[in-house]
Amino acid sequence: MLEIVYAIASVLLVSAISLVGVFTIFMRTEKLNEILSFLVSFAVGALLGDAFIHLIPEVGETLGFGLKSSLLFLSGIFLFFILEKFISWRHCHVPTSKDHPHPVGMMNIIGDGVHNFIDGTLIAGSYMVSIPLGVSTTIAILLHEIPQEIGDFGILIHAGYSKRKALLMNFATALAALLGVILTLIFGNMIAGLEQMLLPVAAGGFIYIAGTDLIPELHKETKPIKSLIQLLAMLLGIGIMVALLALEI
Repeated sequence: MLEIVYAIASVLLVSAISLVGVFTIFMRTEKLNEILSFLVSFAVGALLGDAFIHLIPEVGETLGFGLKSSLLFLSGIFLFFILEKFISWRHCHVPTSKDHPHPVGMMNIIGDGVHNFIDGTLIAGSYMVSIPLGVSTTIAILLHEIPQEIGDFGILIHAGYSKRKALLMNFATALAALLGVILTLIFGNMIAGLEQMLLPVAAGGFIYIAGTDLIPELHKETKPIKSLIQLLAMLLGIGIMVALLALEI
């Protein structure tokens, strides 16, 4: 029962991040880029840390490292590839501009809603295994959502939405995660081993996001000092995931 409360509270917290875009309205572009660079680096560390320190070891204990778990890891990678490729939506953490155009607003809303729904299933599945695992997965998703939602808000403004409507639409798509949590908690008890199957999918998805989307963004920065800050932010994200292991003791 406690894991249900934690799962719903976690997904509501993640959904609230969709409103973060309002704080970027008054920021200078240079300052916003600096903040985003740090947040994206931090998110890379958190995503990889959660995948390799929490999720993958848990998969080894529950499913073992055989063909089944390997296929589920790959399914997570391909699931997020399909989202990017066929829904015409991609993770992006750079504000929209003439030099950096974004997809059409409605397509972004659809893709974002699907992605948030999947986030909800992953959060619920992690909590069904253990509360500490749910906490680490929520933090990884939370850190990734901040730069993502800033980018999404910029896309909707670029597409012609008013600031108020952009915030409301962003929040509405974020609530799709709540639907994902509810359905997973309901059907998780009906489908044996569903939570164990969601863990490698989550790990594959996190590795895909970090490796194909976020890290390439970081490579655009070539100044030594800022690159060092990126590395330190990544290590900080990983360090937090290591520290969360204490919750499992």
